[in-house]
Amino acid sequence: MNIDVTPHLQTAYPHIKHLHVTMVMVSGLLFVARSVGVMAGHLWPMRPAIKKCSVAIDVVLLSAGVSLWVALQLNPLRDTWLGVKLTLLMAYIVFGSVAMRRGRTRLIRGLAFCLSVCLYASMVGLAIMHHPLGWMSLWMQP
Repeated sequence: MNIDVTPHLQTAYPHIKHLHVTMVMVSGLLFVARSVGVMAGHLWPMRPAIKKCSVAIDVVLLSAGVSLWVALQLNPLRDTWLGVKLTLLMAYIVFGSVAMRRGRTRLIRGLAFCLSVCLYASMVGLAIMHHPLGWMSLWMQP
């Protein structure tokens, strides 16, 4: 894919993209660690400092993502892969919340965690492939 970056963001684009990708990895790892901790019955995942750290990481992640939209002049209605990614992001947030605190039983939290990880992997595939089928688009190519 050729990247057509708005002229005023050409020099910042690689830095914003690196920040976004880094925060995706950090956010995902922290989510997995906290979820495993919650399912194991530990208290540290829900401590205020850990929760604030998670929120701060996600704010930076989303800010960098929005900056990339602007830099690349993306539109979720036109660029369907981005629209699908944002829809999956909303589902990820809901199921992540169930996995972390809203699930009433360990089974429900565990299922929500597994679904959240699958949604996360799907969003990564969408971002890498720039295709609405994400990873599945690999099988669609001639």
